[in-house]
Amino acid sequence: MRMHRLEVTAFGPFAATETVDFDALGADGLFLLHGQTGAGKSSVLDAVAFALFGVLPGARRGTKRIRSDHAEPPVVPRVTLDATIAGRRFRLARSPEFSRPKRSGQGVRTVHASATLTWQDGSGVHLSRMPDIRAEVHRLLGMTADQFFQVVLLPQGEFATFLRASNEDRERLLEQLFDAARFGTAEAWLAERRRTSAAALEERRVHVDRLLAQIRVVVGSDEPAASCADDEAGWAREHLATARTAAEQARTDLERRAAAARAAAAALDAARILDERRRQWQTARQHLAALAETADERAELAADLARARHAEQVLPAVEAAAGAAEDAAQAATAVDECAATLAQLDPAADVTDLEGAARTWSAEYGRLDELAGAEAEADRLDVELDRTRDERADVAAGLANARQERAGIPALLADTEQALQVARDAAARIPALEERVARARRAAQAAAELVTLRGDLADACAAFEVARARHNDARARVLDLRERRLAGMAAELAAQLRPDEPCPVCGARDHPAPRQPIDGSITPAAERNAARAEQHAVQECDGAAEEVTRLDREVAARAVLEVDGDAAELLAETIDHLAAARAVAAGTDTHAEQLRAARASAERLDGRIADLARAVAARDERLAATERRCADLRSRIASALGGTVTVRERRAHCAAVIDAVAAVREARAVARTDTATATANARTAEHALRGAGFESADAARAAQWPARRRERVAAQLAAGDETRARAEAVAATPELAEAGASEPVNLDALAARHEEATAAHRTASTANATGSGRLTQLEQLTALLCTELDTVTSRAARHAELATVADLVAGRGANNRRMSLRSYVLAARLEEVAEAASARLRRMSGGRYEFVHTDEAGTHGRRGGLGLDIRDDYTGAIRPAQTLSGGETFLASLALALGLADTVAAESGGRLLDTIFVDEGFDTLDDEALDSVLGVLDELRAGGRVVGLVSHVDELRQRIPSRLHVIRGRAGSRLQARIAG
Repeated sequence: MRMHRLEVTAFGPFAATETVDFDALGADGLFLLHGQTGAGKSSVLDAVAFALFGVLPGARRGTKRIRSDHAEPPVVPRVTLDATIAGRRFRLARSPEFSRPKRSGQGVRTVHASATLTWQDGSGVHLSRMPDIRAEVHRLLGMTADQFFQVVLLPQGEFATFLRASNEDRERLLEQLFDAARFGTAEAWLAERRRTSAAALEERRVHVDRLLAQIRVVVGSDEPAASCADDEAGWAREHLATARTAAEQARTDLERRAAAARAAAAALDAARILDERRRQWQTARQHLAALAETADERAELAADLARARHAEQVLPAVEAAAGAAEDAAQAATAVDECAATLAQLDPAADVTDLEGAARTWSAEYGRLDELAGAEAEADRLDVELDRTRDERADVAAGLANARQERAGIPALLADTEQALQVARDAAARIPALEERVARARRAAQAAAELVTLRGDLADACAAFEVARARHNDARARVLDLRERRLAGMAAELAAQLRPDEPCPVCGARDHPAPRQPIDGSITPAAERNAARAEQHAVQECDGAAEEVTRLDREVAARAVLEVDGDAAELLAETIDHLAAARAVAAGTDTHAEQLRAARASAERLDGRIADLARAVAARDERLAATERRCADLRSRIASALGGTVTVRERRAHCAAVIDAVAAVREARAVARTDTATATANARTAEHALRGAGFESADAARAAQWPARRRERVAAQLAAGDETRARAEAVAATPELAEAGASEPVNLDALAARHEEATAAHRTASTANATGSGRLTQLEQLTALLCTELDTVTSRAARHAELATVADLVAGRGANNRRMSLRSYVLAARLEEVAEAASARLRRMSGGRYEFVHTDEAGTHGRRGGLGLDIRDDYTGAIRPAQTLSGGETFLASLALALGLADTVAAESGGRLLDTIFVDEGFDTLDDEALDSVLGVLDELRAGGRVVGLVSHVDELRQRIPSRLHVIRGRAGSRLQARIAG
């Protein structure tokens, strides 16, 4: 991220609008933010943090009093930041929640917080909802506010927090900076898997116990469960073998009992057949005797049946004669009724002159034909009126539908325009997505190069350690030779004395007792040789350090492009997003065509609505004219008929009189015909009665039987004849006659023997079924038990392995360091931080200090892995960070913060190190340490970063030409920039 411009209004100590041009201020790569204590130096950084995240860093994070107390009440507090992240330039503007006096009345009004994000490159959707802005900033930065405050805004007074933190506090801070939640999820997942596996294993063991209990129930065993615990499968197989033996014995007994039951059944069947034949012969003899006793009664019944059949043949003629007589009487009645109807319709009609009455009314019917045409026209006009009204209703309905369809066009236009805008927005995003695809490709290439560079860096670090060890040895030799030379310095000076020449030490010309050289004295040449060897070792060490620094920069340069996760997966995902945007943008022409079609449809509907409105008016005019014509015709018809009836009604009356005359004539003809028919049928009936032997029709009716009775009596007589024939046949059968002459058999005794044999067979069958069922159950249960025991054994092994792994990642069991998986991952991250921080701490401390990561467990069983100590190359000792002095603590904290920033930036994609701020702490450094710190910061600047220092140390103002001065005043603070050159 690179910041370009910051503007604050009524924010913190700044009452008016103050502007910071970071492009000009950071052109040299290093600038100083200075001012008096309390002037508002840190408030500039607060403004940057508030613009990006809407919160303040450090201890001020929870405060809501952001508006300046120096500002006038109407002034709205506001922070605006122009910045570029991931190649996208944008402007963020935020206004915090504040209270202002009400415009009318007493009291104050709370104004809610607001924010806007505007894209300066002309592409993308501008945002105004704070959740959307928060998500977009987090997406661009790739890290949270806590990470940003630790990486970019190194906060005042918090440098040493991470350095001096306990393992638990350091773990919490690392969890905020690095995404270790997935490893905690893995721990929870393994723990849950262990619980699930234990429950499943216990469930299988319960199933085994249940199967054992079922086997005990089947075999009827009362032995305790502990008796088979050693060999549960063998115990079940023993009971299975016992059940097989019992089932075989039951089957043999069943076969013997079945043979006895079959023999008893055969004897009983033979006896029953003999007894049935004897019973049939006796029954036949009884039937023949009974038929002989009822012979006279059957003969009389046959005679009555014959007389009833004769009556059935005669009665149709008798009934026909009676029906004809009745028809003749009804015809005479019909003649009277038709004459009465004619008299009712025409009281003046003469029934004796029916032809004259018909001629009179036919003439009247013809006179009405002229008026019938007018009435038909009036009826036709009524139909036309109904049709016109229906047409008018249809046209009106069409008009309403067209208007309704026209009312929906604006919404359709709005939806189509919105879809067209979405497609155009997608087309506008395509260049940015193409750039993201290119960056993802570069990241994938950088990931491959990064593996090689990191290996080279590890080799260079090892070479540096060797060179440093050589340097330490050379320096120790120089110091040793120097001390030994100082010890023999008096002898060396004595060797240079000359007679009568003054002593270079005391100036005396007499030298009474010059010191004599001793064995092992060090010559200046030896000391110079050792010094040159030390310089050579220093050069080798510096060369190795420069190589480490160079490779570290190259790794950092590639790490800037490194992404969180698989670079190829990110590239594929980015290509998918680009394809999706192109797919949406491809609908631009379609949505534009739909928009044109919707507008054309609106014009078409407008024309149709006008046409339908004119059609409704035309039909209204036609209805009025037709109604007037129909009223005129009805009036003329009423005048011709006297206004009492219609033409149709008058003609109907005439037709009714003519029909009544015709009905009288027809009824008289029918009466004459029916009378002749009745006379003929009476003669035919009388002749039939005499032929059948009946004196009268009543006698024939008395002899008549219902058809059902005739059929029943006939069937009864036929059944008797059939029974006699069957009985005679049975009595004549030889085997039945022989059986009838034999002695009766004792069926009860045979049945008792058969029942006894059958009961024994049933008992044996039950025993066999029970044994067979018990055997089947035992076979099934034993097979299930063996399978389940195998399952329990395999699951127990898998559960033991899973429990071991779960305990290991949770920091228990065989994990002697008591480190959970999450702590182990964070320890690896801390080791990376320590390596990155040590490179800078060595430079700042002149090669004396470096960080040492330790994974030893803490006291009282506390987990380890997150320890951080200091190695002092002067003494070779490793000591806690708490033993450092104030200035050394600042150097170590700053180096650790910068190393942490590099590691977090690499973790989040390496996009955030264009600008970095360091807030205070330089007043604890001496000149040499300050030079070292500025040298490290110069390296950051040389890497293309902009470094802002926040301090009131005068020495920094003299060394850094680009400065932003915060000037404190009674009316609020203001900013004054001084640009180098």
